[in-house]
Amino acid sequence: MAETTLDVTGMPKAEAWAQLEAQLEALLAGLDDIAAMATISCVVHHGFGHLWTGFYRTVAPGLLRIGPYQGTLGCGEMAFGKGVCGTAAAERRTVIVPDVSKFANHIYCDSRAQSEIVVPVYDAADRVVGVFDVDSVALDTFDAVDAAAIERIVRWFRR
Repeated sequence: MAETTLDVTGMPKAEAWAQLEAQLEALLAGLDDIAAMATISCVVHHGFGHLWTGFYRTVAPGLLRIGPYQGTLGCGEMAFGKGVCGTAAAERRTVIVPDVSKFANHIYCDSRAQSEIVVPVYDAADRVVGVFDVDSVALDTFDAVDAAAIERIVRWFRR
């Protein structure tokens, strides 16, 4: 088992994600869903040093509640269709927001957030069991490389 999380800041993005994915593969073995969410949040957050990194879990039809995360205080709950997280859950798609001030439905949990990526998380029955959310203090932080890597990581929950 790895002793510490990797610091991949300054690396080419694809290489950084590859290293984090390899670390997570070893760390997630034998964990339950909540422990896996906590571990993924920690590794990604400390690897990249973003403002907020974590999960919102589906706890009732159409309702997300904060789950394991790293960073500043998050929002407690949000409905499907509301904010970036709720939009990703309702539309069952990854949402990349280069500038949150231009996303009409954005919910500010931390006013320092400038850009965001949210990836829906599915279980083996193809139900949305939550979303993985990453916020950055910089504009235009996230792209297709981030989306593809996070989508690969959260496939773990489809087992």
